[in-house]
Amino acid sequence: MKKVIFQMSVSVDGYVEGPNQEIDWHNVDDEFNAYAAETLKKSETLIMGRKTYELMVSYWPSATDNDPDVTREMNDTPKLVFSRTLKSLAWKTARLASGSIAEEVGRLKNAPGDGLIWVGGSELASAFLELGLLDEIRIIRTPMLLGAGHSVFGDIKRRHRLKFVSSRPFASGNLLVTYEPDAR
Repeated sequence: MKKVIFQMSVSVDGYVEGPNQEIDWHNVDDEFNAYAAETLKKSETLIMGRKTYELMVSYWPSATDNDPDVTREMNDTPKLVFSRTLKSLAWKTARLASGSIAEEVGRLKNAPGDGLIWVGGSELASAFLELGLLDEIRIIRTPMLLGAGHSVFGDIKRRHRLKFVSSRPFASGNLLVTYEPDAR
């Protein structure tokens, strides 16, 4: 069965964006781009909510200042968008979810193939976590303190125990830490 994974860059003080929704502090270099391209090549579907979709579609379809492999993979990978307000999507390979989160994820996980399913956006990831639908959580700890902003899992309603899986340092100072939800 396919894995549903959430990955997010997070400041050392736990924020995914600054107080004005800024993400200009993300720490991206050639090593990180190689990791991102490799990860996207293994991906079957990118799942996102409206806010993440609108942020991504405003950049990726016409991106020229990023790694071409990452740009190609980001644009070509199928996307599933959950929204109560959007009626249509402009980004190729994107479709609006027609069922509930549980229904859509169940269909994706049980479809043939072994690609990864990625969840984008901290609010949507919180919903996936609360529903028990995340198989893996990857936090990219970025060497930055923001002091304020939106925290990575600020929308969860209860505690979730995690099991450490692995860590990977990057020369840039980023640290990728992987966890699995621990049901005990």
